[in-house]
Amino acid sequence: MSTTMHAAVAVEHQQPLVLQDLPVPQPGPGQVLVRVLASAVNPLDTKIAAGKGGHANQTLPAVLGMDLAGVVERLGEDVTAFSVGAEVYGMAGGIGGNQGALAQYIAVDADLLARKPHNLSMREAAALPLIFITAWEGLVDRANVRAGQKVLIHGGAGGVGHVAVQIAKARGAEVFATGSAHSRAAIESFGATPIDYRSSTVDDYMAQHTDGEGFDVVYDTVGGSTLDASFAAVKIYTGHVLSCLGWGEHKLAPLSFRGATYSGVFTLLPLLTGTGRKHHGEILAQATRMAQAGQLRVLLDAQRFTLTEVNQAYERVSSAGNQGKVVIDIA
Repeated sequence: MSTTMHAAVAVEHQQPLVLQDLPVPQPGPGQVLVRVLASAVNPLDTKIAAGKGGHANQTLPAVLGMDLAGVVERLGEDVTAFSVGAEVYGMAGGIGGNQGALAQYIAVDADLLARKPHNLSMREAAALPLIFITAWEGLVDRANVRAGQKVLIHGGAGGVGHVAVQIAKARGAEVFATGSAHSRAAIESFGATPIDYRSSTVDDYMAQHTDGEGFDVVYDTVGGSTLDASFAAVKIYTGHVLSCLGWGEHKLAPLSFRGATYSGVFTLLPLLTGTGRKHHGEILAQATRMAQAGQLRVLLDAQRFTLTEVNQAYERVSSAGNQGKVVIDIA
């Protein structure tokens, strides 16, 4: 095995990533060395590169990339969950001073990983970690979504949104999702009733789908005014609003007047603090179970990129030109 590897390094903010040869990292206690085969590009990755992701605590120069899928090459001390040759995936680096996945190898905490679903490709698996964990932490950990509930997902064709629809559906809820007319077919294909947010007001779709009572759970994956709309769309007393983009300032009075509750989702915490890393691996084990049961699929962008084309991939995501998750082939 070579002692060096190819990696894409963000050297300075607002500058193209640069391909460099770096030493192959060695796995420490509790870590595994993964040969990376695919890495997804998330909007946060491009924001870090542009100097707009301060909350990710990633100082440059750095290898970026949070999501990965690959093969275990070496085991650190005290690792028993995986063996050499195991196919794994996870949200394992790229923030908080941790090396990211835009490299041929990465040493990561084994608790952050799960076994890759056998019926998903490496590209599909690499696209899942951040969006699945974010959706699960909101719908399951915070809201305990279950059968008999009506769930509204804002942005149902987006990254987190289309996975959230499938999680809620698998847990027996009746699912509705907002989107544009263009995304109607995609939303329906994932099992939700589409709502065109451009042609329907909150009062309109509450009346049509809940007899004006509101939704049991509302997950905002869009942010801004959509979070305010979520406060107005939730069910009185028992309703729960979730958001993974609760930036900015919002008046809580509309939520308080409905006697409802709110939870924020900040998926980066385990990588930033070290707390809760094992739970991320446990959540991805649930993703594997769902995928292998035919309850989960991921929407991939049709355009493919290699590590040498990383800047084109970042541009596609930062300009919102993608239709589904962009994944870089590392091998």
